[in-house]
Amino acid sequence: MFGEIIKSLRISRDLNQVQLANEINVSKQTISNWENNNILPSIEMLVKISQFFSVSTDFLLELDNRKYIEITGLSDKQLTHVQQIINDILGYSE
Repeated sequence: MFGEIIKSLRISRDLNQVQLANEINVSKQTISNWENNNILPSIEMLVKISQFFSVSTDFLLELDNRKYIEITGLSDKQLTHVQQIINDILGYSE
């Protein structure tokens, strides 16, 4: 559920509810309500959350389980290094 996803993402970033609330400009109570599945965020806030955590809105809505890394601004050489690191972690060889 949405609340579990938000909580998991927050904990993975080692943030408490107050810190996350400050990062995305909402109240701690709002974060708590999301995590307890009492309310859902607006579409605008859903986009903001997805950008903050570098996940898709589909991921937040449990429509897609892929995660993304923002690579805008990296050179081709840097992108090659990032891909090599990912391949090493996944155990792929070229």
